Amino acid sequence: MRELTYLYVEDDTLSQEIMQMILLRGMGVPAERLHIFSDSYDFMARVKALAPQPNVILLDIHVAPLDGFSMLQHLRAESDYQNAQIIALTASVMNEEVAQLRQSGFNGAIAKPLSFSTFPALMERIANGETVWHIA
Repeated sequence: MRELTYLYVEDDTLSQEIMQMILLRGMGVPAERLHIFSDSYDFMARVKALAPQPNVILLDIHVAPLDGFSMLQHLRAESDYQNAQIIALTASVMNEEVAQLRQSGFNGAIAKPLSFSTFPALMERIANGETVWHIA
């Protein structure tokens, strides 16, 4: 299996800490393979500057100044990120919102709050190229 590098864009500090605990401690992802942005200012310039480049990108939908949908559009417009797994993380799980996520081109969505018991298995499925729509 290829080595994955994660980018998580999230403005909530507690959610950032939970993601770090799950990926770094729980799943053994090396620290240099997890990048966290607390906002979306200069988004594409910051993404392009990352090393190693992310191939799993987790986007909170409600981030400023660019929301998750806008960040997705910017990523999909760049050939370097055409094959990246881009997953929405959101607390907004109404049927119409989930339909909008699907139509926008996300590779999946995971409802927040994140669960220590299910998130690692979801990440494993994503790592294997599956689309994951875990809206519980």
